[in-house]
Amino acid sequence: MAISVGAAAPEFSLKDQGQKDVKLSDFKGKKNVVIIFYPLDWSPVCTNEHTCVVNDMKRFEELDAQVLGLSVDSTWSHKAFAEKMGIHYPLLADFQPRGAVAEKFGVYLADKGITGRAIAIIDRNGKVAWFKNYDIPMVPDIKEVADALSKVK
Repeated sequence: MAISVGAAAPEFSLKDQGQKDVKLSDFKGKKNVVIIFYPLDWSPVCTNEHTCVVNDMKRFEELDAQVLGLSVDSTWSHKAFAEKMGIHYPLLADFQPRGAVAEKFGVYLADKGITGRAIAIIDRNGKVAWFKNYDIPMVPDIKEVADALSKVK
C-alpha cells in the first residue's frame, strides 16, 4: 500500500553513489525533496527517466528542491550509472536490506525484487505533499512533477 499524501515521510539513511550517507532529515526545514523511486539502473525506461530529470534539473533547482533517486542497485552500480548519465543528484542504494526504504513508502515489489516506479514530493516539514505510482514501462512526466512541486508551499 503506497504512502498517503499528508502522512509523515518515513525517515531513512542510505548511501549514495559517492558512499555518502544521505538522510531524509538532512533536508527538513531547508528544502522540499523529490524522491524518484525507480526499478533498476541501466534499464531503458529508467535511463530515459533520468535523462528527463537531468535535462529538467534547472527547474528543480529554481524550485529549491533536492532530487534523490532511489533503487535497489548497489552504490557501485549507481556510481557508474551517474557518471555515464551525467547525474549530479544523489542516487540512493536501497540495497541491504533490499528494498527496505521503498517498502516503507509502499513501492517495493518483493515478488520481483525491485523498486516500483513512483515519485514522492516531501515538503520542508517532512510530510508527503504529492505522490504518484507509475507503471514500470512508463516514463513519468517530469513536467507534471515539477508543476506539482511548484504548488508545494
